[in-house]
Amino acid sequence: MKDFAADPSHPRYESLLKRHILEGAAEKGMLAGSALIAHGRGEAYDYLIGEQTIDSAMLATKHALYQLKNAKNPVISVNGNTTALAGEDLLKLASLLNCPIEVNIFYRTAKRMQVLLNHLEEIKSKLGLNVEILGASPDALIPGLEGPRAKCCQNGIYSSDVILVPLEDGDRCEALVAMGKIVIVVDLNPLSRSAKMGSITIVDEVSRVAKNLVTGFDFQEEKLEFPFDNDINLQLTLKHINEFLSDLSSSVD
Repeated sequence: MKDFAADPSHPRYESLLKRHILEGAAEKGMLAGSALIAHGRGEAYDYLIGEQTIDSAMLATKHALYQLKNAKNPVISVNGNTTALAGEDLLKLASLLNCPIEVNIFYRTAKRMQVLLNHLEEIKSKLGLNVEILGASPDALIPGLEGPRAKCCQNGIYSSDVILVPLEDGDRCEALVAMGKIVIVVDLNPLSRSAKMGSITIVDEVSRVAKNLVTGFDFQEEKLEFPFDNDINLQLTLKHINEFLSDLSSSVD
């Protein structure tokens, strides 16, 4: 990658690579000013789970896949960070699900929307995928929200019954749940409003989640136990973090 000189053997290589990708995305106009701050906050939580997909996250990922595959109108909603870090795998997932991707951002400007839409269209063309990319012409409003953040597409987010919303804002997550949708959240902070409000919360880094959703698409659904309890799964995540920190503390002693 141009101007990226980190050695793959560097212990922080993956983290440095993601930062570099976001720096490039910011230069292209894909990100809001606070996007890098949000990424840094998430990265701090990633340290607490050992920068890996833990068991509770994989369980949530499998339940997310089950809901997406069995939905009548699934949709994947992406913002700037998600598009930059996981756009390719999420387009592959949308192709597998035969569902649209909708670009929907908190700080909406016409210029930023166009840059994000163009970026996804370029990936789509490169991969030869047949995926509908929405967001250019929102024609519906999410009830309970005000201003530009309420805008969405009628044949995308508004009509969906199951929606994957990585890195979602808490208020919008709550509003989508209030519409009766199954809301699948990706959030490295298990204590956030989004994580607590979501129907299924995957506490994992977004590019790992996207890859796991694609590579695990044909998993054996019959092995899942229902119903999925999001609160219990979040508790398992917090238990893992507590044990991870205890182990670190013991190693220092």
